[in-house]
Parts: sequence; C-alpha cells; structure tokens
Amino acid sequence: MTNQQNNSAEFKSERQLQPQDPRTIVVGLDIGTTKVVAIVGRKNQYGKVEVLGYGKAPNKGVKTGEVINLKDTEMAIREAVAKAEYDSKIKIERVVVGIAGQHIRSIQTREYLTRQNPEDIITEKDIEKLTEQVKRLHVESGEQIIHALPQEFKVDEIQDIKLSPIGMAGTRLEANYHVVVGKVAAIKNLIRCVEMAGLEVEDITLEPLASSRAVLLEEEKEGGIVLIDMGGGTTDMAIFRDNIIRHTAIIPAGGNIITKDLSTGIRVLLRDAEQVKVKFGSAYPGANSENEIVSIEGLPGHKPVEVSLKTISRIIKARLKEILDRVDREIHKYTDISNENMLLGGIVLTGGGAQMKHLVQLVNILTGMHARIGYPNQHLAAGTEDELKSPIFATAVGLLMEGLENKINYEELEYGEEYIPEIKEKQVAKQEIQETPEEKTPEEKQEEIPILNKKRKSAWYEPIMKLISKLE
Repeated sequence: MTNQQNNSAEFKSERQLQPQDPRTIVVGLDIGTTKVVAIVGRKNQYGKVEVLGYGKAPNKGVKTGEVINLKDTEMAIREAVAKAEYDSKIKIERVVVGIAGQHIRSIQTREYLTRQNPEDIITEKDIEKLTEQVKRLHVESGEQIIHALPQEFKVDEIQDIKLSPIGMAGTRLEANYHVVVGKVAAIKNLIRCVEMAGLEVEDITLEPLASSRAVLLEEEKEGGIVLIDMGGGTTDMAIFRDNIIRHTAIIPAGGNIITKDLSTGIRVLLRDAEQVKVKFGSAYPGANSENEIVSIEGLPGHKPVEVSLKTISRIIKARLKEILDRVDREIHKYTDISNENMLLGGIVLTGGGAQMKHLVQLVNILTGMHARIGYPNQHLAAGTEDELKSPIFATAVGLLMEGLENKINYEELEYGEEYIPEIKEKQVAKQEIQETPEEKTPEEKQEEIPILNKKRKSAWYEPIMKLISKLE
C-alpha cells in the first residue's frame, strides 16, 4: 500500500462522517499540475461561503493542465479528498471540477432565433432554445463544447442589450456567444480520474472562470479587467468588460517552467531550484546586488553551488517576460478586434505564481497596465483560515462558489431536518420515472452535441460519455 493510500485510510478511519447533503453542501476540486485541492463548503444566511474543511495533496499526474497519468492523479485526488473529509466530517460523494490545459480554445459566434409570435414576451425558454442552437456549432473532430456563454443580445433592431432580454417582445432574437471548446480525450481522462477515486462529477468549469468568481470585483468586470491565473503548468486568462466574459486563453507555461530554467541555469536539482525560487526568487533583478550570494547544497560528494540573487532574478525575469509577452498578445487580440482599448480595471494576478516578489511591478512595466494581486477572501465568511485566502486557493474557492450558486443556505432548511440518502435516492428514482422523455430517433440523437448544463437539471457527464463511446 502506498503512502497516499495509508494517509487516506488514516484520515477516513479517524471519525464518523456525515453524508454530503446535495441541497446545501458543495465540494470544489482543483486538479492542478502541482497539487490537488478539495474544499468543502456551504452558504451561510448572508450569502457568504462557509468553508467546512479542505485538503490538498501533491500531484505528479498532470502536465500543462492535462492528465497524463491517471493512477497518480487518482491517488492525489484520494489523498486531498480524505484530508477534506477528515477536516469537514463530511463524506464527499460529488465534486465540482475545474478544467484547463493547452487543449482548451475559445470561439466567438453569433446565433439568432425567429419567434413565431412577436407579441409574446421573451422568456427563459427562448434563451435556452437559442443556446441549444449554439450547441450544434461545428467543432473539430474529437472536440467537445464545455461552455456556451451569451454576451450581448439583439431583439429586432434594438442592439447591444447587455442584460437579459427576458420580458421584451420581438420577432428576431440574436446573441453573441463566447464558446469554450476542449478535447474529448482530455475531458474523458479528467472525469475518469475523479470516478476512479470513487466520486461523481457534479459539474465542470473552466478554471479561469472559477478564479474570476473568487478574486474579481463587479466594478472591475464592468469597467474592463484582465485576470491572469498563474499555476504550475499553465497561465490561464480571462478578459471581462461590461460584466461579460469577452476572451479566454490558456498559455501552456507556468511556474514549473521557471523552476526548470533555474535548475538548468544554476545546475541544481529541480527540488532545490523550487526552494530557491520560492525563498529567494524575484521578478526584478534590480532589487538585488551581485554581492548577495546564496549557497545551495549540491549532489553527494560535490561542493555546494553558490549563486548570486541577481542571477536568480535574471533567470526568473527572462521566463516571466516570455509568458507575459504571450499574455499581452492575447490582450491585444481582444482590444484590436473589439476596438475597446479601455480596460479600466487593469490586470489582476492570482494563482501560486502571483506570489513571486516584484511581479506586479514587472507586469506594470511590460503591459503598461495597472496590476494587483487577487486574493479569494471577499466572498469567504468570517473566521475562514488565513491559508485559504492565499492566491493559491483562488481556483478551488471559485469552484466552490460555482457549485453553490444554485444551492440554498443551510439556515433555510427546516429546524431539525436531516438529509437521509436512502429516502433521497427513492425520490430521485421516482422523479426520473415520471420525467422520462420521449424516445428520440437515431437521427435526432446523432445531432445532439452535449454541453454543460449550468442549471444542473441532470447529470451532464452522462451525455459526454455517450459521445466519447461513439468516437471510440
């Protein structure tokens, strides 16, 4: 039995666990390149996120955001979940999972719907029907639509409707959509790891969208803002304007590549290079002098490696500049096409890489935009542990918030009301029998392209797995 398996067994056997109440409790699962984080929470009476427990574990099964070793990733998930169960006293069964990786790309498209009776007001069903049409968008072979996010609407001749057009009347309903697409194989591997760990995928969300929930202010998203989430394997981007998502991008480079550059540049092991980066690293070489020397223990039988802090900073800055140049190109992709050069909020940096010293100053210099560090603390209830307010946990907190969006707070339950899984399962089974849809023809089934159902009316991953089986 591995150490991770021993740890999981130890945590689970320590105390009796309560079932995860699907009405109130959500678990965010951030499967990153360097770590897995599981965070359990619920909403309190003020709408704030109350964290019940969390756990994290190192992960070696992911590279640049994509699962490359299912077993290693499964074990990392099990360890993080076991720690979260021990901390929260909750038996974790369902999770909201984040997705990233260089296989992710985005598409801008426009769709319209002709309404039969222009006198009837536009309803939520009209918006859903329009989105269903976007789901039929042709994507490359082996790809899957993850999100279809509406932007501005148009009703007949009334353009640039930034809020929902529900309640308006008209014949032609149009909308711009930001569509996020990913590789089916990568989605399949992510889901499989979670299921191998004995968990059910309740929802899946693009990681920069989750992070933006946790660290961005509404005023920033209205005035225009760039989110940069710097992880170990990827640097994720999201641009908002008028409270609408405008552009997303995944850059397949993060903190790990900086560590590799240091390992090569100063000739030390990767683990030593990581420690040097965290303890002495800086994005601004001018903050150090050549006389500031650090001694790093070498291999057995070798002399310690001595290197100046300025040299370390130069290596770090060179790689950061390369990453930020790509970020700047993505920003210009949006501003050049949209002719919208005023992003009043500037840049918000989050993720583990955002903790690099003098990074804000480097971003200011390279992009000419104001920058700040994004901390996931504004939505957390009082008394939350300080560690969870670190940028490292931005994605996990955002995933938790995403899952809690359609949940009730626990104070709304009747006094003494208890969740009993056996009764709930019977109720769900009865409801599924009553709501069984009409059988579709093979042609209709072939036309369907499954998409994430943000309202969680059913388990979204089942149609995805059906599509995967067809492709295989």
